[in-house]
Amino acid sequence: MSVLVLTLAVSAACCLGFGFVLQQNAARQAPLSDFLSPRLLLDLVKVPRWLGGIGLMVAGMVLGAIALGQGEVSLVEPLLATNLLFALALSRRQTKQPLGRQGWAGLALLAGGVSAFIVAGEPRGGSAVTDPFRHWLIIGAMIGLALLLTTYAKRSRLSAGPVLLALAAGLLYGVQDALTRVSGQRFTEGGLAELLTGWQPYAVLALGVTGLVLVQSAFETAPLRMSLPALTAAQPLAGIVCGVGFLGDRLRTDTAALTWEAAGLAAVVAGIVLLGMHPAMPCGADSSEPTRDLQPS
Repeated sequence: MSVLVLTLAVSAACCLGFGFVLQQNAARQAPLSDFLSPRLLLDLVKVPRWLGGIGLMVAGMVLGAIALGQGEVSLVEPLLATNLLFALALSRRQTKQPLGRQGWAGLALLAGGVSAFIVAGEPRGGSAVTDPFRHWLIIGAMIGLALLLTTYAKRSRLSAGPVLLALAAGLLYGVQDALTRVSGQRFTEGGLAELLTGWQPYAVLALGVTGLVLVQSAFETAPLRMSLPALTAAQPLAGIVCGVGFLGDRLRTDTAALTWEAAGLAAVVAGIVLLGMHPAMPCGADSSEPTRDLQPS
């Protein structure tokens, strides 16, 4: 594994983790009438703490995009999932909660799972699939599932809604990461003109804005421990599906390797859940409140 890719991906995870905590701190004070509305972003943009969180997230996305340009999606995505470690570190500083057994177990599972998947799978590049039907089939399945989750989230609102929204956003972000890599390849091959004549950069922008609305709606209606684990788990899984499905990423497929890859991904998800449910993760506002006024902080 390239040291550059490792450094870029972990730095991106750090920025994303810190940014998510700051965003949730601000979004939990937003009016519930803004739920799943672009108006939510217009309200939040007035809050300095939220802008700081967005700035960190953008920095993380830029670093992640550079990492995706240097390495395979199947390699970078599991590393980006470690953003939860940095989110927990900042939250722990705010709440003064010790890690305890749950925290250390989650840390071990997440780190061990990422290592097991990368070592067993040995992600490497290959020839991208040129068949557009396969591209649209995989992308359409991911977006369709995200739409279905969002529809159910609107019905459940303050119960399972935040988890479903976070899952939907994670799926969109996974597809966004894959298309970011394609956009980078187009720019490398033909410059800005080649990039802007393709549909991929515009899809990256649309997916980013849509995912942002979903994430902020999840953040405003529930504690971070409900939404961030789902977001963090769904994004790498969607990214790996896209990477292997149409970007040409190759993983070892012998029985032993597949077993360890599956075990690694399972450990990553388990670690994410344990860390996300840790008491150090900040709570959201009381969901029984019908309305809230957003105050700059």
